[in-house]
Amino acid sequence: MAKRVTGPEIEKLIQLLAKVPGLGPRSARRAALHLIRKRDQLMGPLALAMGEAHAKVKTCSCCGNVDTIDPCTVCTDDRRDRALIIVVEDVSDLWALERAGAMNALYHVLGGTLSPLDGVGPDDLNIKGLIDRVAEGHVREIILAVNATVEGQATAHYITDHLSGFDVKITRLAHGVPVGGELDYLDEGTLSAALRARTAI
Repeated sequence: MAKRVTGPEIEKLIQLLAKVPGLGPRSARRAALHLIRKRDQLMGPLALAMGEAHAKVKTCSCCGNVDTIDPCTVCTDDRRDRALIIVVEDVSDLWALERAGAMNALYHVLGGTLSPLDGVGPDDLNIKGLIDRVAEGHVREIILAVNATVEGQATAHYITDHLSGFDVKITRLAHGVPVGGELDYLDEGTLSAALRARTAI
């Protein structure tokens, strides 16, 4: 059994950091040591920021984004095209699309995908909220930006079926060759999708 080299407070810090995605036990120890070395410049401000975030962060009642205001910053931005909604699985997907800056639209976070094997059904996702937003009549296009997994495709089909009665255009992200990708390194599924989604030049 390994001997303890730090007090329980530091061990607890390491254990909590190890639960952050991308940080294993070793990375958590390095991160904890870095924080301790930079107590005044980093650890204090970080602890304060985390306390404020814990107290103020909430889920947007309109789109499902996380922010410190409700409705969130995205939903209250008057410069966005309010007739265009991009549907994503998770908040991380929303943030990724915002980093790309490709579209000036609104979003809708589902909170996951349909997965009967995991016990995730339509009532466990924010699908009803999306249908309610479309039913208001202001939306002209829904962009399904779900992952190209079996669960993502099943979720996309479910949403498409339930929006078929509305006068709204439903599109999805193209799948295929990534920018800078080489054909020889791509899997067969990606190549097939790229051929099916070919465009005129």
